[in-house]
Amino acid sequence: MIRVLMLCMGNICRSPMAEAVFRDMVEKAGLSDKISVDSAGTSGYHVGETAHPRTLQVLERHGIEYAGTSRQVRAEDFVRFDYVLAMDRDNLLQIDRFILTSQAQVDLFLSYAHRAGLIDHDEVSDPYYNNRFEDTYEVIQVGCKALLDHLRERHQL
Repeated sequence: MIRVLMLCMGNICRSPMAEAVFRDMVEKAGLSDKISVDSAGTSGYHVGETAHPRTLQVLERHGIEYAGTSRQVRAEDFVRFDYVLAMDRDNLLQIDRFILTSQAQVDLFLSYAHRAGLIDHDEVSDPYYNNRFEDTYEVIQVGCKALLDHLRERHQL
């Protein structure tokens, strides 16, 4: 089983959206028995809360269900997961202390889409601050597709 962890600051906007979108893609590709996904936040501000209402609205509009609650990233996540993907550099820096001992591949979420030339940037902006949830969804769609393509190729799925 390939385990993927999506990571943002509060785990209520970007990372749960990426978790839900990626899970939906994995299910539609018939790979749920080979790939699992979760999400977490670098901060504990929203632990136990549901995803942001606008995140849930966007997902619902696109026919994607999500029922998770926010949790904070833990040291054991860097052993348990094969991929830990941060939505931006600030959150990548927040997990710096775990990277040296990590068994996971730690990178920016959009790195696969950026390297494939599908997108011209490598960070997902935070809709919590800019209120652009639909734009965030579109960027996450591209990132999830590139990630799935990468996993299929790398792990011969």
